[in-house]
Amino acid sequence: MHKLGTWWNGLATGGGIFAAFGAAACCALPLGLASVGLGSAWLGSVTPVVAPYRTPLLILASVLLLAAALRLIWQFRKARACPTDATCGSPSYRALTAVGIAIGAALLMGAFFYD
Repeated sequence: MHKLGTWWNGLATGGGIFAAFGAAACCALPLGLASVGLGSAWLGSVTPVVAPYRTPLLILASVLLLAAALRLIWQFRKARACPTDATCGSPSYRALTAVGIAIGAALLMGAFFYD
């Protein structure tokens, strides 16, 4: 059961990040990369492919990132209620999941607000 939860966290967080990246690739991501001085010319080949699917990708990213956030909250609650002598999950894994959710949410917000 523990391995299934770990697999689900990775799928939801990774899928949310990739869907948010796809939604942001057409508009917000090139602008954001250019504003920090990074080249975004390579996104020119990605844009025509993902632009027609922007709305489904926004919905998919939102659902997956929300599922990952709810699962992460559940894991934090479970870890808080865990006895001190038991192992209830890795804090570093929860932190890494939280960072992944934050990255996905930033990409999603960029794609959502840049129309």
